[in-house]
Amino acid sequence: MAEIMGLATFAVIIIFLLLGYPVAFVLAGVSLLFALLGDAIGVFDINYITTFPNRIYGVMGNDILIAVPLFIFMGITLEKSKLAEELLETMASLMARARSGLGISVMLVGALLAASTGIVGATVVTMGLISLPTMLKNKYPPSLACGTICAAGTLGQIIPPSIVLIILSDQISNAFQNAQMKTGNFDAEPISVADIFAGAVLPGLLLVALYIGWLVFKNQKETKPKTHENLRHVLKVLLPPLILIILVLGSIIGGVATPTESSALGALGALMLAFSRGQLNRANLHLICQETAKCTSMIFAILIGAAMFSLVFRGYGGDDIIHQFLENLPGGLMTALLITMLAMFVLGFFLDFIEIIFVVVPIVAPILLIMGADPVWLAVMIAINLQTSFLTPPFGFALFYLRGVAPKSVKTSDIYRGIIPFVGIQIFVLLLLIFVPSLATWLPHKLYGTEQNDKIILELEEIQTIEW
Repeated sequence: MAEIMGLATFAVIIIFLLLGYPVAFVLAGVSLLFALLGDAIGVFDINYITTFPNRIYGVMGNDILIAVPLFIFMGITLEKSKLAEELLETMASLMARARSGLGISVMLVGALLAASTGIVGATVVTMGLISLPTMLKNKYPPSLACGTICAAGTLGQIIPPSIVLIILSDQISNAFQNAQMKTGNFDAEPISVADIFAGAVLPGLLLVALYIGWLVFKNQKETKPKTHENLRHVLKVLLPPLILIILVLGSIIGGVATPTESSALGALGALMLAFSRGQLNRANLHLICQETAKCTSMIFAILIGAAMFSLVFRGYGGDDIIHQFLENLPGGLMTALLITMLAMFVLGFFLDFIEIIFVVVPIVAPILLIMGADPVWLAVMIAINLQTSFLTPPFGFALFYLRGVAPKSVKTSDIYRGIIPFVGIQIFVLLLLIFVPSLATWLPHKLYGTEQNDKIILELEEIQTIEW
């Protein structure tokens, strides 16, 4: 009976989320109601709930999560500073003689914005408003223009420093510690944000390269504008965001600064960039702080609600049910991984990445890690999988973001058709990661490698060789 109540809790939460009710209240409210109901019928120990205040205290004192509001502040500040507009104009002028030069410029600017802001919705909307009219004016087919913008906008999911990767690293680190303790290892090396960032660098750059390769293959002819960009102007536009990215990302990966310290540096740098462009005044600063507070409050409210759900679900033994189900599947880790990825992919149509990371990852990640998955590899796989679901018709969030700002002349079918090749590229990279896990593990291994990590990687490769 307890197992049925645990699964029912999860099912009811998903139903209410799909109906559009506020995520944080659904997670906490439904979980609490099922806990009280279970206590009334004698299948749930209400003492589980008494640890909830300690959970909240742990969330608020988490050093990794302190970086979240600062990175959000950094991203919103750069969005309001018209950085994207200047970058796109400059890159388009530099790439004017290249095949599909404008499309490549959009992709490169999308990658830069992804590394600067890490906020998917803002990037897609910004790129749609700025670049879509220009691409249509240069005779790009609406489908190709829309596909390019959506793909470029979602790079913020995988290119560090990404809000997705920061939140995901916290959950994966907790799951890894739980998995190691269950296997009797109480001295395991923790998984850091730097590990996840380093693991995402090569797959992120590979995605950008394959996107650009597709655009070159399309060989779009454009109306070449007459440009008079000089080196001084190019350096003025490109160098500041590049320096900011290198300082923020390099300080984290290089171990010079913690994610919190680097995020503070990024926030300060974003303010300086906005000030240098004349975009920083009292009204703008008020708006930036207000939007940062709203976004941060939403994330932490969901996290607190997810903590309540996690307590109740585990109190009913729900994690044991999922563990037994995945462990008893034929094919072992690979089958369990594919089913998990498919479930997250489908949920990504309807739920935001924050909801999936806080609700699903704590349930399945410890099980997959116990079965032999490398934590960095698993985190990068989840991030790219969610990015793919955000692009896939007909429910991908990125498609709705672009539809909201696209002119009426652009049909929804154009957006759907245009994104299909890029979804294919995403799936290819996802499959490549499955068969070549070193694509995600090589860089963090070289930077922070230990004997334990060597053993995990070797075991993972052996598992994949045998099971496939």
